Amino acid sequence: MSSISGDSLPLGEVRWTGNSVLRKEDRRFLLGRGRFTDDVPSERALHLSFTRSPIAAGTIDSIDLSATLASAGVRGAFTAADLGNPGLEALMDRVEFVRTTMPLLAVDRVRFVGEPVVAVVADDAYAAEDGADLADVRVTETQSVMSAGAALAGAGPVHDQAPDGILIDLKMFPDPELDSVIEGSALLIEKTFSGSRLNASPMEGRVCLAEWDDRDEQLVVHVSTQVPHQVRSGLAAVTGLPERSIRVIASDVGGGFGLKCVVGREELIAAMIAMRLHRPVRWVEDRREGLTASFHGHEVTCHVRAGFDAEGRIQGLSADVVCDVGAYSAYPFTCGVEPLMAASEVPGVYKVPHFSSRGRAVSTNKAPTAPYRGVSRPQIVIVMERLMESAARRLGLDPVEVRLRNLIQPDEFPYTGPNGVTYEKGSYRESLELCTQAIEHAGWKSGPTTVPAPITGSPREVLRGIGIACFSERSAYGTETMGQRSMHMTPGYDVVHISMDPSGEVTVTAGTCGHGQGHETTFAQIVADQLSINPDQVKVREGDTDLSSYGWGTWGSRSLVIGGGAAHLAAGKLADRIKRVAADLMEVDVADVELTNGRVRVRGAADVGMSLKEIAETAYWQAQRIHSDDEYLLEARASFDPPGTFSNSTHAALVEIDPGTGDVHVIDYIVVEDCGVMVNPMIVTGQVAGGVTQGIAAALYERLTFDSNGQPLSGSYIDYLVPTAAEIPRLKMQHLETPSANSVTGSKGMGEGGAIGAPAAVLNAVNDALKQCSVEFDSVPVTPDLVLQALAAVESADASAA
Repeated sequence: MSSISGDSLPLGEVRWTGNSVLRKEDRRFLLGRGRFTDDVPSERALHLSFTRSPIAAGTIDSIDLSATLASAGVRGAFTAADLGNPGLEALMDRVEFVRTTMPLLAVDRVRFVGEPVVAVVADDAYAAEDGADLADVRVTETQSVMSAGAALAGAGPVHDQAPDGILIDLKMFPDPELDSVIEGSALLIEKTFSGSRLNASPMEGRVCLAEWDDRDEQLVVHVSTQVPHQVRSGLAAVTGLPERSIRVIASDVGGGFGLKCVVGREELIAAMIAMRLHRPVRWVEDRREGLTASFHGHEVTCHVRAGFDAEGRIQGLSADVVCDVGAYSAYPFTCGVEPLMAASEVPGVYKVPHFSSRGRAVSTNKAPTAPYRGVSRPQIVIVMERLMESAARRLGLDPVEVRLRNLIQPDEFPYTGPNGVTYEKGSYRESLELCTQAIEHAGWKSGPTTVPAPITGSPREVLRGIGIACFSERSAYGTETMGQRSMHMTPGYDVVHISMDPSGEVTVTAGTCGHGQGHETTFAQIVADQLSINPDQVKVREGDTDLSSYGWGTWGSRSLVIGGGAAHLAAGKLADRIKRVAADLMEVDVADVELTNGRVRVRGAADVGMSLKEIAETAYWQAQRIHSDDEYLLEARASFDPPGTFSNSTHAALVEIDPGTGDVHVIDYIVVEDCGVMVNPMIVTGQVAGGVTQGIAAALYERLTFDSNGQPLSGSYIDYLVPTAAEIPRLKMQHLETPSANSVTGSKGMGEGGAIGAPAAVLNAVNDALKQCSVEFDSVPVTPDLVLQALAAVESADASAA
């Protein structure tokens, strides 16, 4: 559907939902009028920098700040003892959970390279960095634990309270028949799958500006975050201030991908120093800090045993999930997010009669992890999609047919699996069939082929492969669902307040916090439909804890369903109030009043009516004319707390491998996506495309690596390969719309789906391209060196056999 501007549709005759309205927020960005956190002016601000640990594990012997304090421009230097605060503790109310504290600054031990030890503030950023470099921190290095496998093998504890390295150990869905079912199956597959540690790499890194407002006696913190209210709660925990004395503002946020849905130490330290010195304090993360000392993304290994019958139907599945969560449990989500998600949702779109799982979070001497886009689901989709491919190959069956035999069928919804998850209606079979039709229509072929070389044009042989991935995206988790995780802070609901001012314009405040998703546009479309006005008449405000009711921010594909659902309900209440006021003023029955084209009119008498502006002026300026029991005539508030929704999709990738260089390139990509009712198809397409890009990156390029002593080897974008437009093909996308019964708008979450499905689709395509060489990969990323090593090993084996 083509894009349209906000004033190009006739009012009252169409619904704004379903139209690709141009994003309201883009105008200010394109004109350079956006305001990101580092754009917030503050003439008196001091700049914050950190002395960070150069080693992964060690005990702090001494800290000498004399040279730092004597350095030009330095206004203060602080250690953990100076701040006098133990730090943040993320909590789960589960006996399996081991409590650990993430100190604001390292106290007596350092636990990863880049951990902050000293905080330095100075007149400018350069002086602050110089001062931080002069801090004399003496550390005795100890044995570091650099992998979850090493920790489980007894390499040593990262935390004394977890001597085996395990911070949570969950044994879920016990099935006494499972082992015998798997052993008795016609085909038993046992494999280990893994994905590398990732970096979110948002366009805007982490940044904050903290200051104490003497007039309001309030701590004001501007911060680039996805969760303003949770940052406020974290600040209250470390400062001792009541939450009403803290204001957190996230204006424009340049991406997050999960990195910014946890609370960082740096913003808390900036706030504490600002309070102490009565000076604003600014901290801006540089890219090296972002790559080495920020929160990282999921590093998951999954060992599975699966049994299939002779027709390729899965009979039983056992999964053992191990998540390397780094040195600390992130606040407020804890380290339990990854293992809980992975261990509970492995079956996905497939019917698995017998299932049991185990999920462990293991601490290592690496930076802590945050809920990176997709949260374990890219890995568990790899598990199921590789199992389907392996079963098909070993049984001599078509892999699409094997999927069709195992998918939850249309007449089986709602379907409750052995994991206790109830899946709402989806288009699993239809999306797979449409995707395979699209592959045929595009003329994709796998196997060796000849193509012209990029520069010379001479023929060269390449290997092509086709990969498919089917999956669902569980999203918009409400409190009932999130409560099953037993987090001390249980997210889920959101609240929206809506009001119409005397000019007839509407303001919406929400506890969600957009960072590129287009909330200002989609929320306005939802509200405009309820009030029969133009979206340009709706102003959406997010990201300010003084303006909005307590909310849970934006993550987990929740905002359009939960925040948008609350906006829909609140706007409906406001519409009812407008009708009651109009009925009173026009002396008609409220049942005869309708909203249309920015007016209120009497049904059957189009010439009898009032504009919304006339009604609003009367309500505010001549309230004596209105006889209503409503306390707030033109205001409304609503909350929404759903059980959750399930988007679904099928992805297909066509890859090309150069056997001479090992280079893998995705040359075509197809997506069939079903996220229920699309409020703005253009934004949905953009979200999917961005997710697919991240998924391709995880499959072929991105990985954080370390040496045996814990030194990061990916400290710049020369080493950590973020793909450019040259590496990403133009996507071919089809949309299905299966409305959700769990959503008041019929919409389902979809912000993570592209990143969830792409790694499995690309990995299957790589294996399809290499099947003639008997090479198979079950881990990502698949890099050129790994391809060359595998091909060389095959050649060597063939030579030996000859």
